[in-house]
Amino acid sequence: MYNDIKEEVKKMEYEIIVVGGGHAGCEAALASARMNKKTLMITMNKNNIADMPCNPSIGGPAKGIVVREISALGGEMANNIDKSFLQMKMLNTKKGPAVRSLRAQADKITYKKEMLKTLENQENLDILEDMVKELLIEDNKIIGVLTENNKEIYSKAVILTTGTYLKSSILVGSSKTSSGPHDEKTCKTLSDDLKKYGFTIKRLKTGTPPRIEKSSIDYSKATIQPGDDTCWNFSVYNELNYETDKQIPCYLIYTTTKTHEIIKENLDKSSMYGGYVEGVGPRYCPSIEDKIVRFSDKERHQLFLEPESIYYDDIYIQGFSTSMPYDVQDKMIRSLPGLENAKVNKYAYAIEYDAIDSMQLKPSLETKIIEGLYTAGQINGTSGYEEAAGQGLIAGINAALKLSNKEPLILKRNESYIGVLIDDLITKGVIDPYRLLTSRAEYRLLLRHDNADLRLSKYGHDIGLISDEKYKIVTDKIENINRLVETLKTIKVTPTKEVNEYLESLNSAKIYDGIYLYDLLKRPEISLKDLKKYIQKDYSHQVEEQVEIIAKYEGYILKAEKEAEKMLELEKISIPKDIDYSKFTNIAKEAREKLDKIKPISIGQAIRISGVNPSDISMLMMYLKRGTKDE
Repeated sequence: MYNDIKEEVKKMEYEIIVVGGGHAGCEAALASARMNKKTLMITMNKNNIADMPCNPSIGGPAKGIVVREISALGGEMANNIDKSFLQMKMLNTKKGPAVRSLRAQADKITYKKEMLKTLENQENLDILEDMVKELLIEDNKIIGVLTENNKEIYSKAVILTTGTYLKSSILVGSSKTSSGPHDEKTCKTLSDDLKKYGFTIKRLKTGTPPRIEKSSIDYSKATIQPGDDTCWNFSVYNELNYETDKQIPCYLIYTTTKTHEIIKENLDKSSMYGGYVEGVGPRYCPSIEDKIVRFSDKERHQLFLEPESIYYDDIYIQGFSTSMPYDVQDKMIRSLPGLENAKVNKYAYAIEYDAIDSMQLKPSLETKIIEGLYTAGQINGTSGYEEAAGQGLIAGINAALKLSNKEPLILKRNESYIGVLIDDLITKGVIDPYRLLTSRAEYRLLLRHDNADLRLSKYGHDIGLISDEKYKIVTDKIENINRLVETLKTIKVTPTKEVNEYLESLNSAKIYDGIYLYDLLKRPEISLKDLKKYIQKDYSHQVEEQVEIIAKYEGYILKAEKEAEKMLELEKISIPKDIDYSKFTNIAKEAREKLDKIKPISIGQAIRISGVNPSDISMLMMYLKRGTKDE
């Protein structure tokens, strides 16, 4: 059970230490503890565990599928948002299943409290309020950490999930303050310590919008955005039933011509455009001033007014992140419809922080430089709570597996968005904060919201994070899917008058020969519920949804699976760790340098490295086949 570590303790020993209590740290600590490893989480402020310093939501395009994958593997984020949401929506419902994704407005206060409660009740897990200032390393192996309070804490593995706290600076206009979010202390020594051991350190930037007093907004000038009237859940094992009409709405507004004029007139006062920013900002979540400059042809930009908690009245302006001075922010905010008399509870700011070069990581998220040291989350150059949580879960799992002398869990690109994320990080690296997008997944039709449990639950069960009881829910579902598919493939309807009249009522073409229900279901205008009159047995909504997708997208799914199989064959061709690329004279110099830096573990990974061409791969394949002579 949870123990609050006493200050007088000066020396401790654990199997795994997790540094940081953000979304990556929570998943890492829970995974390792649940895999029976004595785990310590070190965080500066216990009350800020699982904090949401920026947007008050979980999920969204691609990200929502990551949360479902975290659930399937035995992580906690899905369970926690299911306990603490204010509103649920399924996005892209008018599009194909490959891009549908769940998004929830979170209650920031409830989310933190529920996650802390989970951590406190977890066996094998202790929490220490302190800051790590140095790593303890012997012979390139991690042996523990040294904290700000001079505690030497020993362990066999350390997972760094430091978020935006490494040498972080808050920027507002020309002002630059050494601080983390919430005016907390920043860690000034750890990134220098990492650099000392050979890690490449990058400077990145992100930002957050202002928060407005709810009562000062005129909602009559905004368009209401209610939650869905269908009950959704992120957990793949539990179904939620809630009163959909009790969800708290968001509101849509747009920037105005006046907003754009104010920003253009004051661009030089922005931290970014005034030359005060060192770090590289996120390409896919730009500040409002960056949007105005980069998309100057757009007359307006959409913004969402989102509640942060039922416990206080802050309204978050989604899409209005800025680093303008406070007086300019006041003018910008009051140029927005409904916010003419807005009271600002918290001004926007940008934050810079240190991160490592993610190409210095193995697929397990263990660093290549220090054995037993893992990193996860924004320290690896990502943005977003969901990307952080997914990495934290994998790092926690693999640290525990390593201590048990087991092979790491490496998710493939055709198996999960988490696999896509990690492969992109270690193979391509990042220039700006990385954000998951559906377009990054070449097999996205296979990586859907609806089938995360079918894809990943076996892994979660095999490593001990999914109980037999939960796993049976999935195996029973698979059996029912197969049974319903078989039923549809064996029941044939004939071209009777009754059948054709029914098809016409569905705006579907008549049949002139017998047709199996499975083939009839392939018609876009026909759903499974239209065919239930021919089926004797009732099935769950989840089973019916799977079968309908399988039938309607069968050709596309089979094509994607065949393409994935080709890729998997290349993944099976391993590359020796000690290979000397400098001797490959028939491979381009850039390719040799990239291969030497990344050290791909397979031909499949080598192909995905930017700057490595097909001719370079051919030479590498020739070498591997010969096995003895250098090129």
